[in-house]
Amino acid sequence: MDRLIINGGKRLEGEIRIAGAKNSALPILAATLLTQETVQICNLPHLYDITTMLELLGCMGVQPIVDEKLNVEVNSSSIEHFSAPYELVKTMRASILVLGPLLTRYGKAEVALPGGCAIGSRPVNLHISALKAMGADIVVEDGYIKASVDGKLKGANVFMDLVTVTGTENVMMAATLADGRTVIENAAREPEVVDLADCLVKMGANIEGQGTDTIVINGVANLSGCSYSVMPDRIETGTYLIAAAATRGCIKVKDTRPDILESVLRKLEQAGAQIKVDKSSIELDMQGRRPKAVSLRTAPYPAFPTDMQAQFTALNSVAQGTGSITETVFENRFMHVHEMNRMGASIRVEGNTVIVNGVDSLKGAPVMATDLRASASLIIAGLVSANETSVDRIYHIDRGYECIEEKLQLLGARIRRVPS
Repeated sequence: MDRLIINGGKRLEGEIRIAGAKNSALPILAATLLTQETVQICNLPHLYDITTMLELLGCMGVQPIVDEKLNVEVNSSSIEHFSAPYELVKTMRASILVLGPLLTRYGKAEVALPGGCAIGSRPVNLHISALKAMGADIVVEDGYIKASVDGKLKGANVFMDLVTVTGTENVMMAATLADGRTVIENAAREPEVVDLADCLVKMGANIEGQGTDTIVINGVANLSGCSYSVMPDRIETGTYLIAAAATRGCIKVKDTRPDILESVLRKLEQAGAQIKVDKSSIELDMQGRRPKAVSLRTAPYPAFPTDMQAQFTALNSVAQGTGSITETVFENRFMHVHEMNRMGASIRVEGNTVIVNGVDSLKGAPVMATDLRASASLIIAGLVSANETSVDRIYHIDRGYECIEEKLQLLGARIRRVPS
């Protein structure tokens, strides 16, 4: 098991390219099950979770082909099995995304109940109740969701009790081949949901309203193949921008989309950053100044993303003043706080809020990553620490960040990966 060694105290400066969005790539890979034709997916990030999803397709009898440009071609006509085994699902909850496509195209699916997440309950009951409303027979037994349908799924009015990204995506994919019209109310509005919808439309689906809280899908007889490029990763973009702000640096991130990061960019400006944007790049310059503490509250898109709160906690820990961060999306998402306090931060947890009193600098220490975004925040804390920090359990970070130490090295960070 690898760990990262960081010698902090250096400003980040330079340019990097942003990878494709994991949370868009995973549902798009699942969507390849909806057609017999070949789907080519471009701009896939090179991440452990993507490899797991390709393995999942492989164990169903679908053999993805990777070309010389690292694009992936998937043709699901060779499918033999309709189940997602626990061995794969336990490491990545997004495996549940094959449930809708398998059920609507083949009339049957077995998916292990998900594991793979330490940040609180992410119930799958919303997926199940929505698919039942569309005519599916579903039982949960022996740790598996066992679903079948007699004939085709039927269009239905589906109201999501909670805003759920994967729930919205699963129902949207299932509805593309269902009989009739499906309306998803209280749908997730995240850009990754829109990206999946745009890919499905390119495959021949009839979808309207993506990006709003009401999505309307008129089922079609079949979908065709296409070539589609995955959108840039807004969370990776924000993470590097926050790291630069915390280290008082000046960076440019390329191949990204400022239009889907407005809430994060606003908070960075409040922290004292000067920001310039064009269509596909963002420049951040702290002009060598210490950041100012900011307060924020997470909520579903277009509000501030839960996947960025840990990184802002790290920035606030060395900022001027006091900031509060309230988490409304997931419980149990402050596990990074105890590790940061061991590095000399002054943070206290009050219910679903953390109060951060900025200190002049942190001190390096051995710390342990607990989930994907928490591990990114510990790396930021290491970058602003006075001496050496060791971050353990970094398999978490490899799930969501492509070559993080290499990109930080390009920006001047003293960081290296070593075997534990």
